[in-house]
Amino acid sequence: MHENDRFAINRRTFLGTSSIGFGAAALASMLPTSASADAHGIGGMADMPHFAPKAKCVIFLYMSGGPSHLELLDHKPTLARLNMQPMPESFTRGQPIAQLQNAELKCFGPRFRFHRVGQSGQEISELLPNISRVADDIAIIRSMHTDQINHDPAHTLMNTGTQISGRPSMGSWITYGLGSECQNLPGFIVLTSVGGRNPQPISTRQWAAGFLPGRHQGVPFYSTGDPVHYIRNPAGVSHELQRDSIDTIGSLNRMQNERTRNPEIETRIAQYEMAFRMQTSVPSLMDISDETRQAKAMYGVESADGSFGYNCLLARRLAERGVRFIQLYHRGWDHHDNIVGYLRQCAGYCDGPSAALVQDLKQRGMLDDTLIIWGGEFGRTPMVQFKGSAPGRDHHIRGFSMWLAGGGIKGGMTYGATDELGYRAVENPVHVRDLHATMLHCLGIDHQRLSHRHQGLDMRLTGVEPARVVADVLR
Repeated sequence: MHENDRFAINRRTFLGTSSIGFGAAALASMLPTSASADAHGIGGMADMPHFAPKAKCVIFLYMSGGPSHLELLDHKPTLARLNMQPMPESFTRGQPIAQLQNAELKCFGPRFRFHRVGQSGQEISELLPNISRVADDIAIIRSMHTDQINHDPAHTLMNTGTQISGRPSMGSWITYGLGSECQNLPGFIVLTSVGGRNPQPISTRQWAAGFLPGRHQGVPFYSTGDPVHYIRNPAGVSHELQRDSIDTIGSLNRMQNERTRNPEIETRIAQYEMAFRMQTSVPSLMDISDETRQAKAMYGVESADGSFGYNCLLARRLAERGVRFIQLYHRGWDHHDNIVGYLRQCAGYCDGPSAALVQDLKQRGMLDDTLIIWGGEFGRTPMVQFKGSAPGRDHHIRGFSMWLAGGGIKGGMTYGATDELGYRAVENPVHVRDLHATMLHCLGIDHQRLSHRHQGLDMRLTGVEPARVVADVLR
């Protein structure tokens, strides 16, 4: 007998046995997999979480382009006093500089006023009046720093923990460890919006699964047209016919997998099933007509308009459905010129909805187990950049700000500090790896124990360099 004859099957046998297999496959698609949903989610690792989590899901409000900490979250009166005076060389000597290389460096004072807000008295810019109203719910980290000074590698570092392209994104790591609590939607969903200066493209590798199984990659949802490509059946294809097709394809894939034991075939089977379930769940998710007038007004939306506000409302709806990691990119924060005008635009788009998300989750009792992260890939320079008709700021990696809320985070506190000019993180510096370690800790994950063997190494989101949980911001 030829070796491959062992796997041959005639048409009659196939049709006779597959009717049972199809029903079993359909039933299996509606039941939790080997991972218990009430322990750590559907499709997670058996030993996760490592300890009791504070957060069940993460919403990362990603301000793509590098928002200026100096106009938003980090008040620097000394920088204002030195406005347009030469930047002290002691700050910049030997430091990486992006587009200001070889330029005459001058201090550039903050363009907007700061106020003490909330019972906590946190200092927040007048550009963020709505975030100011939730100041007692957020922890501002003013001592962030990173290693990459250009956008694409800085995005890659923020999203994957390394500047090396092709590594798994943080959302993929999280769903790999914890799975998802939602049967009918992916565990990792990406939403994008634009508005402001130069909405640069975001590479799909920023939400890729890298060397992890492909089912853990992020799935982008679109606000106009079909929310997911090919989500609708072609003309003439009924729901029942689609179910039969999925069952048949799944059976053939399982037969192939018995021969090859390829994990990507298992991913393909799971993705076909997920896609079928999404055909029902996604349209109802994206239709916000069932939201109250008050809820829509809070986010500043009336319909599916593709705005950051609409995406924030969708993020809450996704969190309600058990999606594990939700990432919202707002592309437009790259302010090399006209920083006053463009910051007004971006803050106008993002301030209200960001605060609305915090308030909405809080009033629904969801903030305690939902971790919100707000910030970009780096900050902006204390030095002025003249590019175009009005001044702006260049890329900056030595010190910038982000804020966190919910999911085990102490509200009403500011952590860390930059120097008097906002150039370098000097008090309790927090690297991107530390942010990742803290995020994983809120989810009940020891960042040193979440690993995957690849090319002979136990790879981690936080890598092999030192990373610490920022315990002082945790409840």
